[in-house]
Amino acid sequence: MKLLHIDSSVSGTDSVSRKLSAEIVARQVALNPGIKVTRRDLEADAVLHLSSAHLAAWQGGPVESAVLGPDLAKGGVYLEELMAADVIVIGAPMYNFSIPSQLKAWIDRVVVAGKTFRYGPNGAEGLLSKNTKVFVASSRGNIYAAGSPAAALEHHESYLTGVLSFIGLTNVTIVRAEGLGLGKEAKEAAILKARENIAAIAA
Repeated sequence: MKLLHIDSSVSGTDSVSRKLSAEIVARQVALNPGIKVTRRDLEADAVLHLSSAHLAAWQGGPVESAVLGPDLAKGGVYLEELMAADVIVIGAPMYNFSIPSQLKAWIDRVVVAGKTFRYGPNGAEGLLSKNTKVFVASSRGNIYAAGSPAAALEHHESYLTGVLSFIGLTNVTIVRAEGLGLGKEAKEAAILKARENIAAIAA
């Protein structure tokens, strides 16, 4: 088995999503001895955001920039890692109501027509296995769950699960710690609840 561990927070050791994603990975390793873990830290080693040069290269144009070639190669590795994974763990904090731009850049390299999805007679079809397990370590400063006053501003988990579903990854478990900015007690309670949910993961 192969596990792909992705982190995208820029908060370093203070990051709640990084701590939770690490605990999810540890839980998966305990449940699946011998599982091979590949880690991608998108803050420390991010790809470039898409540009006209990327599009030209994908259409067969020359790669003239010294940084473009290695960046294209890294994006190709991202895609290979995703397609090979049996388990995916994504650390995804909410930044300005959505995901970090580093994680969006990763998404732009792995949502690829003909590779992870295709268009057919009935529209778009995800090509990745529905048996692949995805765990998202979600962290948010406010409360955005359905029914909360800020729910309309939630473009974070909904966007990420939508993208994953689009490429066929529908077996998604959200481990959420929210309300982290609402005081020490609220933060501690949210993290404790998230850790209890991680401990309860059975497979």
